[in-house]
Amino acid sequence: MKWFGKKSAEASRRPVLARGWFGWLGAPLGEWPTNYEGQVKAAVLGNPVAQRALRLVSEAVGGAALLAEGGSAKDRERALALVQAPSAGQGLVETLAAHLLLHGNGYVQVATGADGEVAELFALRPERVSVEADARGWPMAYLYRVGENVARLSSEDAAGRTAVIHVKSLHPLDDHYGLGCIGAAAGAVAIHNAATVWNKALLDNAARPSGALVYEPGEAGAVMSPEQFDRIKAEMETAFQGAANAGRPMLLEGGLKWQAMSLTPADMDFVGLKAAAAREIALAFGVPPMLMGLPGDNAYANYREANRALWRQTILPLSEKILGGIAHGLKPWMPGVRLAVDLNKVPALVEERGALWDRVSAADFLTREEKRAMLGLG
Repeated sequence: MKWFGKKSAEASRRPVLARGWFGWLGAPLGEWPTNYEGQVKAAVLGNPVAQRALRLVSEAVGGAALLAEGGSAKDRERALALVQAPSAGQGLVETLAAHLLLHGNGYVQVATGADGEVAELFALRPERVSVEADARGWPMAYLYRVGENVARLSSEDAAGRTAVIHVKSLHPLDDHYGLGCIGAAAGAVAIHNAATVWNKALLDNAARPSGALVYEPGEAGAVMSPEQFDRIKAEMETAFQGAANAGRPMLLEGGLKWQAMSLTPADMDFVGLKAAAAREIALAFGVPPMLMGLPGDNAYANYREANRALWRQTILPLSEKILGGIAHGLKPWMPGVRLAVDLNKVPALVEERGALWDRVSAADFLTREEKRAMLGLG
């Protein structure tokens, strides 16, 4: 029987995630995951920098104070209640923010009650959803796959109202799907994870740079016997390797001398390479590296300026995209209602709002109504 051929054939049928050099982090040696599941496992589940950046942005988006404008008072109250209600035990806005950051797409199923009114907004896992387009290329339905089960969700109900809200980031090469940031950060995540594995191996081996045992025989040409070599190797592994034995003195005999080896310039650059990879990960998620506690990047004068830049450049644009998409989907039930972040209740923007209030208050040529309109008070 061709055992070798059978084994190689069975190996070729294994999924890509099972051949990983990080184990479950999942990619062949020298490469990084190219599928969404592998990238999420390597970044969010296996990398502290990517996970912290994701949580920092998504939790800020989900925890921001919201306000509703336009429409009737009842519709505004209903819209806020729907958006702030949990979706399968998780915050709806926070979940959509994480989906947009990672996958580039956020899908919300609009569940209606017996009276035809909106009862719940449910966030769907984006990697399980695929767009079904018509002959002209317009989305007409969404397929939701869980294992072998496939559910077809129409984009509109029988009354022509929105059934699935699709919020997506801009993708220059795709008409139906958005572009997430996890793919752009995959290389930096792979470098950072590889540096972690390398440091762990260094710690397991000696807890410091390796050295060499130099044998100095008394007679020229003499060598160690196999029994002596095996005994010394076993003693080194049991008594001098690992973090618990770091710095333990060695007692050598029989012409042995310990020759320590220091870090080479390439090893020193390796430390800087890991820090650079961490900054690239934070950059992909739109988080200033200063807020992540990463060394070597002080583009902002202080922590306060970096936090304000995070809100202006990342959190607020992402919030506007999510809230705008939800408000557009709820338009058939709640016409004229607009959802937005209440800027007056954002601690990071207190100084900006205070300066605006001072400038508007000092403008004597404006009426009281014009001042209120410029401050967003209606």
